[in-house]
Amino acid sequence: MVRIDRVVTRGGDGGKTSLGDGSRVGKDAPRIVALGTVDEANAAIGLLRCALAGAPETDAMLARIQNDLFDVGADLCVPGEGGDRLRLTEAPVERLEAEVAALNAGLAPLTSFVLPGGTEAAARAHLARTMVRRAERDVVHLRPA
Repeated sequence: MVRIDRVVTRGGDGGKTSLGDGSRVGKDAPRIVALGTVDEANAAIGLLRCALAGAPETDAMLARIQNDLFDVGADLCVPGEGGDRLRLTEAPVERLEAEVAALNAGLAPLTSFVLPGGTEAAARAHLARTMVRRAERDVVHLRPA
């Protein structure tokens, strides 16, 4: 468990911030952008959970996803090959794919795009979906050429 003694450190006031290996990079560096977008997606999922009160199975699934996103952030904060430091493995990916398949099993096939909205929870789910997709695009920028 990571212990955070204070939220404001003033260490980034000069436009740089620290990565998990202690190196300093600009706050606009692609890795920091990706970390921030993953954090935003996690917050959007938390907001969705608030709108789904009374759905314990869905809430538990979303809580697992949030924890996995924290692990993604922990992996992203260490540049280069993480080796043993990587926290996210194929297991959570496979679990998520199975959960999505189970959720989709009872739905009719889509015949058109779905406009975001309908209910507050649906609109929040769409917002979280778009933020996760943006996080994916930002993480892809970190791949070596």
